[in-house]
Amino acid sequence: MDIRDRDSPSGEIGPDWSGLQDGQEQRLPPDLDWIDELSQEEDEDDDGDLAVAVDGSKKRTYAETARMFKLRRNLDQLDRFHRQKEHDVLKAREKLKLCRENINSLLEQRDDLEGEIERQKGMGNSVAVFRLRSQHRVLCQKLQSEEELEGHISTELKQEELQLNEVEVELGRVSVLRKEVQEEEQLFHSVKVQKAEARLQQERKARENRKLKMKNMKDRQAATQKKEESERQRKIEMDRESRKIAAKFLKQTIKRMHQQDAEKQQQNNELVKKRTQAVEALKSSIAATQERLQAQQSRSKANTQKEEQQQKQLRESLQAQGINSISYMYQQKQLKELKRKQEEFEESQKSKRLEIVSKILQEEKLMQRNRPQLPKPPTTNTLLSLMRAREKLLHHLSPVSLLTTEETPTVLRDLSDISSSSSAASDTNDLKDFEGEEDKEGLEERIQQDEHHQSLTDSLAGSEFSGLWDQSCKKSLKEKIALVQTDVNQEEPAVVRGKLNSSAKKAEERKLKGPPFISKPDIVLFKDFEVGKLYKKKIALTNISYTINCCKFVRVSAMLKNFISINFELPGPLSTGMSCDVWVAFQPMINEDLEGEIYFASAVGPFSVSVRCTIKKCKPEVDSQFIDFGSHVVGKTISRTITLTNKGALGTLFSLDTSVGLSAETSRFQMPSRPSTSPCQETGGENTMANNQKSPESFDTREDKLKQQNQELSVTLQQEQSVSDAPEARQDAVPEARLSLDVDQATSDSDDIRLGKIRKGSIGPFESIKLKILFVPTVPGEAKLNFLITFSDATSNPIPVQARGVALSLPVCVLRPDIDLKICMFDRLYQDSIMVQSRASTALKLTFEVCPEMRKHMEILPKMGFIQAQSSFNAQLKFTPRRSLSKDACKFFDSDTGVLEVPMTVDVSGQVQPVHFTVHAVVTSSDLQFDQTEVDFGFCSIYQSVRSSVRLTNLSLLPQDFGFVGVPEFIDIQPNDGFGTLLPQETLKIDLIFSAKTAKEYQFQLSCKTEINRDFHLSCHAVGIHPPLALSYSLVQFGATAVGDRSTAVLHLICRQGAHNQDKQPVAPSVKNPGTAPAVPRLFSFAPPEGSDISICPTTGRLLPGERCLVQVMFTPRLSEQEITEEARRRLHRAKLLRESELERRREAEQEAKKQALPEPTKGKNASASPEKDKVSVESEQEKVSESADPEDIQPGSDLYEEARASLVFSFKQRYTEYTIPCFVSDGDPPADDRQAQPAWSPFNTLHLMLQCPAVQPSLVVTSNNGHNVVDFHQVAVGVSAIKRLTVQNISQESLDLRSSVLDINGPFSLLNALRCLKPGDEHTLVLSFSPAVDKKSHDILEVHSQRMTLDVTLLGEGVVTAVTSSHSGGVLDFGYVLEKEATSHVIKLQNSSVIAVGFRVLLQSLSPSHPQGGVDGVALLPDRHTDSQLQPAVGTQSYSGLSAFSAAPAGGSIAPGQNQDVTVTFQPDHPSVHFSDRLTIELMNKSKVCVMDVKGAASSHNMYLYGGDPPTVAMELLPQLSASELEAQKKSGIPLLVTLQASYSAGVLRPAVRELYVGCIRTTQARKEAGVFCWDNLASLQQQGFNVEPSKGTVEAGQEHAITITWTPDGGYKTPKVVQMCVPLTLKGHETNVYRVTLMASVSRTADSLPKCLDSGQ
Repeated sequence: MDIRDRDSPSGEIGPDWSGLQDGQEQRLPPDLDWIDELSQEEDEDDDGDLAVAVDGSKKRTYAETARMFKLRRNLDQLDRFHRQKEHDVLKAREKLKLCRENINSLLEQRDDLEGEIERQKGMGNSVAVFRLRSQHRVLCQKLQSEEELEGHISTELKQEELQLNEVEVELGRVSVLRKEVQEEEQLFHSVKVQKAEARLQQERKARENRKLKMKNMKDRQAATQKKEESERQRKIEMDRESRKIAAKFLKQTIKRMHQQDAEKQQQNNELVKKRTQAVEALKSSIAATQERLQAQQSRSKANTQKEEQQQKQLRESLQAQGINSISYMYQQKQLKELKRKQEEFEESQKSKRLEIVSKILQEEKLMQRNRPQLPKPPTTNTLLSLMRAREKLLHHLSPVSLLTTEETPTVLRDLSDISSSSSAASDTNDLKDFEGEEDKEGLEERIQQDEHHQSLTDSLAGSEFSGLWDQSCKKSLKEKIALVQTDVNQEEPAVVRGKLNSSAKKAEERKLKGPPFISKPDIVLFKDFEVGKLYKKKIALTNISYTINCCKFVRVSAMLKNFISINFELPGPLSTGMSCDVWVAFQPMINEDLEGEIYFASAVGPFSVSVRCTIKKCKPEVDSQFIDFGSHVVGKTISRTITLTNKGALGTLFSLDTSVGLSAETSRFQMPSRPSTSPCQETGGENTMANNQKSPESFDTREDKLKQQNQELSVTLQQEQSVSDAPEARQDAVPEARLSLDVDQATSDSDDIRLGKIRKGSIGPFESIKLKILFVPTVPGEAKLNFLITFSDATSNPIPVQARGVALSLPVCVLRPDIDLKICMFDRLYQDSIMVQSRASTALKLTFEVCPEMRKHMEILPKMGFIQAQSSFNAQLKFTPRRSLSKDACKFFDSDTGVLEVPMTVDVSGQVQPVHFTVHAVVTSSDLQFDQTEVDFGFCSIYQSVRSSVRLTNLSLLPQDFGFVGVPEFIDIQPNDGFGTLLPQETLKIDLIFSAKTAKEYQFQLSCKTEINRDFHLSCHAVGIHPPLALSYSLVQFGATAVGDRSTAVLHLICRQGAHNQDKQPVAPSVKNPGTAPAVPRLFSFAPPEGSDISICPTTGRLLPGERCLVQVMFTPRLSEQEITEEARRRLHRAKLLRESELERRREAEQEAKKQALPEPTKGKNASASPEKDKVSVESEQEKVSESADPEDIQPGSDLYEEARASLVFSFKQRYTEYTIPCFVSDGDPPADDRQAQPAWSPFNTLHLMLQCPAVQPSLVVTSNNGHNVVDFHQVAVGVSAIKRLTVQNISQESLDLRSSVLDINGPFSLLNALRCLKPGDEHTLVLSFSPAVDKKSHDILEVHSQRMTLDVTLLGEGVVTAVTSSHSGGVLDFGYVLEKEATSHVIKLQNSSVIAVGFRVLLQSLSPSHPQGGVDGVALLPDRHTDSQLQPAVGTQSYSGLSAFSAAPAGGSIAPGQNQDVTVTFQPDHPSVHFSDRLTIELMNKSKVCVMDVKGAASSHNMYLYGGDPPTVAMELLPQLSASELEAQKKSGIPLLVTLQASYSAGVLRPAVRELYVGCIRTTQARKEAGVFCWDNLASLQQQGFNVEPSKGTVEAGQEHAITITWTPDGGYKTPKVVQMCVPLTLKGHETNVYRVTLMASVSRTADSLPKCLDSGQ
């Protein structure tokens, strides 16, 4: 039972909703274009969704369906407009309420100020009064503005309420239309569901059929392969046996061939020489012929052109004269052709006559030449010679020679000289029988001349470059030479011996055609033999040659050599016509037909006698295969007889089987339809046997034809019986076809033509049986019967026989012998007419009789009548079936099926046999049946509707129209408002929708009326209740929402139990007196289904009487994990099948390659190892397949899972889901004393919210990030910007205009690129940035809007403060002294204490773009190395190349969390200087600095150095460089160094001045390690002036420094302004010796504050 909202808006209607009520088709808006595609799909299907049958008479049109969708869209628009107006009214009321509250508060403040003013006046405080008056004035202005605002808001509220009322009125007007749309949508949805189920069922059936086909195909392939393998093995065995037999004979043949080849080679060598000469002569003649032919061709072309010009001129002249040029030219052409043919014929006659005369003359010359060698012939020899000349003449005038001369008349005419020589050569060749004395060389010369003439003729008759070296010419020449030599060898003995008389010589002139001996009989036939018995036959061999001959037995055929023995005594020479006897003994050992020959040899040539041995066979025949009974009246019995004869020596069993379903192909076995064909057939059979005995060729031909007919008959029978497997041999084909006939043909006899009593039996050898066929016509018309006579003998084919007869009807008959009243209902009247036709010549009396059982139900009027001659008579049949039909006429009526078949008779006076006819009808009931007698709707809220379904079944076999009449207003019946048509035995689901108007109990009855005015009642019961809470809408229809998008609907839950709500409601049935519902707070709770796409906020709450709560319902369609997992498994299964098929294909390919490869015996080990390797590889691949197809790997977040989810998104079509969400309402608050107790929840107070949620395919999807729309930047350092990209794709069929929402302008997230229009299939990449400023987690949502959906992109990120420390705190990093072009390093360790990886970079100020690159020209003045670094410039002396002498590695990188990074700072100077300096800064990627330090260093050219004196005013790098000679002079004179000492005098105390100099030794990278030595010279003079140096000399180890202290103490005679100056040499000895000229300047200062700091520090 479903609960729906009956009056809540389910859609909106725009201003153009009324225009859709007409039936005209209108153009659909762009958002309904998909209906066109839907209609196109439905046009292909007759049961389409858009052609739903609203009633039984018409189908739903496309325009109506489009109208339904457009109405729904407009209704939804109107609902949204109504909700908007309600929201505007509520908002205006809230504004008005707030404005009034402000006015009241201002009034209160004004009253308070006025009281305060009066009080201050009373106190006389004028200052306070003025201040309060100004406040009062401002307050009055505010109050006035608020009052004006109140008026404006009230006016706006009235306008909004007016518009709201108008919209509500409009909603009331379209309520009927809304119901209609809802009904149409329900019907549309139901048909859609049915169609989907039907399609799913079809797909399942198709899938099962495909599986079955694949299985059958595999089985057939396996059987075929098995059969082919067995056949291949059998052939291999046969080949082996045949090879053994052939090898035996091959050796003998090769030996004989070698001997023949040796003889032929000797002959060929002799012929080659002569042939070469003939070829050379032929080449010369061919060249001459070619030139002559080219000239002829040129002349013929010129003549042709000339003739064409003449014809053109003649045509023009004829056209000018008005004569038809075409007909005239055609006539002239025909005349020329006729004349040419006549001339050719005359030329051919002349040439033939010349040939005949020349041959006669040559024969006469030859006869005269041979006449002296022979004795004088008697007078009879003249006659014989004339006869011989006549024979020769006839021989030369044979059709072959005539044909040859007729084919080449043109060549003979052109080359007359060549023809004469050719004729002479041919005559010589023809008369070779008379020239046996000539040697072989003469014959070869004549043959070469013939070859020359033949090749020349061929070259003239053929193409210009044809066949000089053609193989056919060579072959014909060789055959001709061999034939001539054979004839010569055969004729030589007769000439030399001279033993034969003249008659023998004359006989030799005749050429023998055929074998030299003939046998009588021609074929030795052993017919119907039995195994084991001995048979003997005698044959006579007669010499039919023209000379004395002898014969000798050679051998018997291989097939007969084990069964045939020959007894033959050599008879000696036999004259012509003489014969000899040969005895042939045959003893069979196998029961098979055998054929072969007995070979003999004679002097003339070999000959053979055929032998044929046949087993006993069955040869059944019938005298006629077509039986024509003729025409007979109905009721007679006619018989015909056919004779079945067995002409064979083997008996068999026979049976007669009817074969009505024989195809038309069997007609070619039928005989002519004349009964007189029997003797002809017998005669033909005798002639056939006689011919078989005389001619073996005719016997073979007839047997082949019989075999072919048997095969065709078996194929025909197999096609009729649908036998798919063809037999392997003819012997198996006939039994299988006969078996299929016996099994499949169910009909035994025809109704009119029947078989006799003898239908099966046995027939012996050479016996005959009479078979009787009966024709008993019962129904007028032509009757046919086809039957087969089948035999148990496998070699006997079935004999088809056809019988035909025509039955004539009675004089009086009923034109419709079967009267079909179709389907009839009980207690209804049905009528039909009975038409009787008479062919009699007189009037007859008719009496119609109805059987007693049917007289209560059937009647014929009139019961008696007279029919006139050659006319018709009509009677009326009335049929009214009663309910007692099954009892009254149980033998005519089947109560289970309702079939009625009543035989009726018409008695005709004067006619013995009455006329019968039958009345057929199917009687059915007219009842309709409900599946339940009473419907209880239960408790129904007055705000909602309750639906209950009943099933109405039509028990009749006829369709019935029905309709519910007198339906109360609170009941709605669907579909089609309770009207429709029920098909036979159809059950229709009818929805009864009850909508309580008031809270009371309902008892009513529904009446269903049929078209025959029958009523069927249904009782109903319901109770209407009034719930304490109400929903503003009970039905929410979401728009088409894409997967991944969301749709939100807002509604209100209202507690309307206030003072104004005094409706009374019935409660539980146990409560007798319903009262007023108490006005108490109510608790509510929504229960959305778990795992659904619906979320409700808030789900629970508490409402006071008169209070409302805003409820937000959100629909977020998504793909379930189960669907994704199933899709992933399907993809895995498909991939597994593909891999298996590929593996199987590779295995088959490897096997095929192995079969094709030749085995190598020398590599047996490798060959045996390769299958094992292949097997291992195949097994490994199978293991990989099984491992890859593990369903446990399908986990959320895995690659398989994400691929399946993306596949489902791309293939997603649409999904429609309905949810009914209950809202449980309590009877009040829980008890006050026990707040932990649950409140009472009443089922009668429960509300239901129906949600209709259509989901569609998203038009915009995320293709990167594995399809996730969550971009997580993870942890990013504060002050650093992280960039990520997200790619979206348009998978819809239309372009999308993308736009994005505005991110938080103060937040860390930002979109760096603009959005654009995406065409179908295009992609766009969003560039997103995360720049955290504080240490916290951030979250934001970027909405990408398009026309169809909104894609939410969730942005996540966390800002982290970096903590990186350095091992060097900063300040100065001094590398000290280094040898020039050597390097020293210092390592600074960086430690990352933060939780993320931190990027850093090392910067040198000298490499900064802002620092000028000037080399040594940019060196600033350095007052002293030991002064404060803040006063010194950061960048000092650089290398001569302009680059910094300092470098850091690495220059940048990233430090993993909790890891350390070493930065190596290297100092490598390229020239001596003490002013190398730079500033090194280590900063992070967020611009924060880890440490800043000044790096310094000095370079020296030798390992000993000295420092500590006063720096020069100008740096050495700023001075011009000294030349080599100046440097050498400076080195000799010494390096100057100034040391100033200043003593202090204060308060009568003199303090001596003290300075320190430092001597150091540089540790070099060289292998040697030497200490340095220093010493002072001329120290005595220093001491005289008050200077003291400690120590005066010493040694400095490598890498160490030594301090030298210089003290100056003024003596007693020192005067204050006096300056004491001394110059003392200091020698430093290391790798080299250097002398420093140290100048000491000393003075006294009375103020200690004025002393420079450089004098108090040694560094």
